[in-house]
Amino acid sequence: MNGREPARAYLVAGLALAVGGVVFFSLRPIFIKLAYAYVTDPVTLLALRMVFSLPFFLWAALWVRGGAHHRPLAGRELAAVAGLGLLSYYAASFLDFLGLQYISAGLGRLLQFMYPTIVVLLSALVLGKRVTPRALLALALTYGGLALVFAPSLQSEQRDFWLGAALVFGGAVCYAVYLVAGGEIVARVGSVRFTAYAMTAASIAVIAQFLLLRPLGALELPAPVYGYAIAMAVLSTAIPAFMIAEALKRVGANTVAIIGALGPVTTIGFGWLGLDEVMTPLQLAGSGLVLVGVVAVSLRPAAGKP
Repeated sequence: MNGREPARAYLVAGLALAVGGVVFFSLRPIFIKLAYAYVTDPVTLLALRMVFSLPFFLWAALWVRGGAHHRPLAGRELAAVAGLGLLSYYAASFLDFLGLQYISAGLGRLLQFMYPTIVVLLSALVLGKRVTPRALLALALTYGGLALVFAPSLQSEQRDFWLGAALVFGGAVCYAVYLVAGGEIVARVGSVRFTAYAMTAASIAVIAQFLLLRPLGALELPAPVYGYAIAMAVLSTAIPAFMIAEALKRVGANTVAIIGALGPVTTIGFGWLGLDEVMTPLQLAGSGLVLVGVVAVSLRPAAGKP
């Protein structure tokens, strides 16, 4: 009895952290779209986000180094962490920022959430893993749902829409590649240290990109832009990154992936509340199919089943 209660509390806390992390991450497209009302420069806006979130990750890196069980990373491990950080938190984020200039926050989050199905395809193509019948059904549901979501845009030529969708989907591909390649290194170096080091590397790259491409005068922005950038850095970058890292340790990747299905739904809800975004009934039905497909592909098979 006494042993079960702490274990249950441990798992409940993990579930709460996962839900909180997903909700906080879902605010990011909202902050981006709100900031775009004042400035539509993704290079500057992404740089502000990383400048304000970098102190949190530097602090975490120092905290981990002071731990009793800390061991220095080998050169290859450090290079792998930095490379994966650049792929996921720099390349994927930059593509997301670019794409959200052209599509709604809700649709952008839906496209980002395609990464579990892309992981299945990459694992089959690159690692030779067999695609199960359930995974094939999930893929059919997911991409069928996307066809419904995009159906209204097939009626007219909306080049910017398709450009935005392609950019955000490219970000989802980057994140999927990061997951496929990064599982072993994350397990070896620890989730908190990995997050801190990877985000620090990505932050440095984003800030360097800004300094190379923009003059310092580009930082002369309206006060609301800085408010949205700080909110994005704290509420939808630093806090959820560590919440998800701890949730992964407590409840595992499969459970976190399933809870991640809340992401597109909450972003669409926030879009309705804060941005007056609207999706048609056909697009909502397609969104539902995408969510069902992603949940299906994220569930762990029962023991002894493929």
